Amino acid sequence: MRAVVTDGKGDLKFSDRPVPEPGPGEVRIAVAAAGVNPVDMATRDGYLHASVVPAGTTLGLGWDVAGIVDAVGADVTSPAVGTRVVGLRPDPTTPLGTYADFVVLPVEAVASIPDGLDTVAAASIPLNILTADQALDLAGPVGTLLVTGAAGGVGGYAVALAAHRGWTVTALARDSDREFVLNAGAASAIGTVADAGSFDAVLDAAALGATAIAAVRDDGHYVGVLPPAIPEPVRGVSAAAVSVRHDGGRLAQLLRLVSNGTVEVRVAGTLSLDHARKAQDEASTPGVRGRWLLTP
Repeated sequence: MRAVVTDGKGDLKFSDRPVPEPGPGEVRIAVAAAGVNPVDMATRDGYLHASVVPAGTTLGLGWDVAGIVDAVGADVTSPAVGTRVVGLRPDPTTPLGTYADFVVLPVEAVASIPDGLDTVAAASIPLNILTADQALDLAGPVGTLLVTGAAGGVGGYAVALAAHRGWTVTALARDSDREFVLNAGAASAIGTVADAGSFDAVLDAAALGATAIAAVRDDGHYVGVLPPAIPEPVRGVSAAAVSVRHDGGRLAQLLRLVSNGTVEVRVAGTLSLDHARKAQDEASTPGVRGRWLLTP
């Protein structure tokens, strides 16, 4: 089978691999689509090789996947072969990612796709929605919330999920994205942090750092999405960053919010796996909305 890998030197390579076999507690997925996320480009350009794995290590690319369960480990009773599923790769340091024809994941990393949700489109969801959801878990008691980068991949989900939880959300977004963020559930939209005022919490999906923490009230909460880039806490503000983890049970709950229209899915476009580099280039275009997807 085909798989796209990298050695962290800025290139993508196609590798011919054996079809992986699921072990205990695992399922094999025939890939219908894989999401293209900023972390994939960072991996390609050496982010993990700089601090996590040795130089030259071959890493598989891709975290998000949607497809059909093709085989299961001996102890797996659900999901059954033939089930449409979506999942998040738990470990980005393995030699096989979701940019592939088949992928094996732990059963606890996948969730069944609800009726009415397109299989390919579902591949755009896991990493971003789980990041947004787990970031909100760090934001403290429900109150007023500023979401930076509110029209982006994580920010768009954060606005919708926060509003669903009862937060009064202010979205930091471009004028061209105002309609989207208001429809997603924001009570108001602003164009600069200078217009922000003071909030109980900030979810900094745009990674503005010190600029964003300045908008948090004394003793409030700052939540970032880049653990290495947490700003220095000030004025009693707690500062944390989400490190996303796979959670198939919670993902199943979140997919129901997608399928009932509470949360909008946005797909920027699709390209075949053969054009993985072009998809990454498209995904890196400033202002892109939604996720690019790779299909077989």
